[in-house]
Amino acid sequence: MEKGAVASIIMAAGRGSRMKGFDGNKTLLPLVPAGTPFRGEYPILLHIIRCLPPGPKAVVVHHKKEEVVQTTRGVGIAYCEQPVLNGTGGALLAAEGFIQTVDCANLIITMGDVPLVKEKTYLRLVESLQSQPLTVLGFRPLDKRQYGVIEIDGTRVKRIVEWKYWSAFPKAAQDRMEICNSGIYAARRKDLIPYLSVLRNRPHVVSKERDRQLVQLEEYFITDLVELLDHDGKVVGCIVADDEDEVMGVDDLSALRRAQERFKTLQPGL
Repeated sequence: MEKGAVASIIMAAGRGSRMKGFDGNKTLLPLVPAGTPFRGEYPILLHIIRCLPPGPKAVVVHHKKEEVVQTTRGVGIAYCEQPVLNGTGGALLAAEGFIQTVDCANLIITMGDVPLVKEKTYLRLVESLQSQPLTVLGFRPLDKRQYGVIEIDGTRVKRIVEWKYWSAFPKAAQDRMEICNSGIYAARRKDLIPYLSVLRNRPHVVSKERDRQLVQLEEYFITDLVELLDHDGKVVGCIVADDEDEVMGVDDLSALRRAQERFKTLQPGL
């Protein structure tokens, strides 16, 4: 193993239901379109893999997993299947075997549909682990919309609050929470491992529509790790991305077009 290598987990299991007109895995959408935004070159997932620091990598798969494996074959990554789409925490738990056995001190957890994060940003996350066991990548948006916000006390992250909760806070409290959660983290592996079993025992019951019926499902949230560590007196930190576009998620067609345009400015030769 290369000295200083960093392990990475990329979450690429979701269906991407808001990407209307496309039924594939959205992490395979092109950053360089050809004729249509849905066809072209430079799949999002491969670009993310290239930008991550050197070290072993695992991709969490479920929806169209065969296409994901085919596209990334030869890159030298591991695959962790998430049997049920049960949240970001469920994706992390699906990668528990990889986390337990990989020979790296530090770990990056990132999303497979956030293609514009710079290599230097990932490295800043890892460097921050010299002084804390977990770091959240935040960003300051012009409009907080329905993002989760990061509650910070001094330099310590206390919790990540989802929109359905912080939207009911008094305006003064909302205004203080100016940094939003990108869904990207870095963790010391030895500090993360003991909390995986704790996370597994903390499912959330959520209501979701399936086949036009409202059903109750159990899901797990990575954001719970922040409160769990803070409760035990462990410091959770935050670094802020250079700009909002760097951590934009490709959730729908308009976001895909914006990512493709931004990629063109960053890679003018393509």
